[in-house]
Amino acid sequence: MAQFIKIYPENPSEKEIAKVVKTLRDGGLIIYPTDTVYGLGCDITNTKALERIAKIKGVKLEKANFSFVCHDLSNISDYVKQIDTSTFKILKRALPGPYTFILPGNNNLPKEFKKKTTVGIRVPDHEIALEIVRHLGNPIVSTSIHDDDEVIEYTTDPELIFEKWQNLVDLVIDGGYGDNEASTIIDLSNGEPVVVREGKGSLDIL
Repeated sequence: MAQFIKIYPENPSEKEIAKVVKTLRDGGLIIYPTDTVYGLGCDITNTKALERIAKIKGVKLEKANFSFVCHDLSNISDYVKQIDTSTFKILKRALPGPYTFILPGNNNLPKEFKKKTTVGIRVPDHEIALEIVRHLGNPIVSTSIHDDDEVIEYTTDPELIFEKWQNLVDLVIDGGYGDNEASTIIDLSNGEPVVVREGKGSLDIL
């Protein structure tokens, strides 16, 4: 059964963040809060963990559209091709924030994603998520646990999330109630921004 730990977003406890990071390094799956809905995540460098997430989501790993949650813009450049000035300006305006940007991937993508030409990048405006990635030292691969067929509370109440996911993941973070609106997805892979999904992030940044 998963651990259930409380972390306060205003001042995340280093001790609790260290527990989360250890779980990730050991190949565990976590459910954690972001600036949008709660996310399901694992260490980007752990193949077994990536396969577990793909299985839970019912998708083939190489075809999965997971996001890479990064700590900041310099983190992003590890995985995406050189970006032009106008793209960089949009990222700078928007991040950290409730956006997922689709960008052209480079050769550093983990082997499981080598066939993909693009990658979804997130830098959430949420201290818990950012601290986890910062202490881990590399991005986490993430997918939202929002499911349109379910009662909406599942996406916002950590106790309900724990009840439902405790046997599927290794650790659930209670970071308070989440939001029930997903991120805005913007495709920047071809120069011109294309809005794929309008969510919590305003389009004023474009």
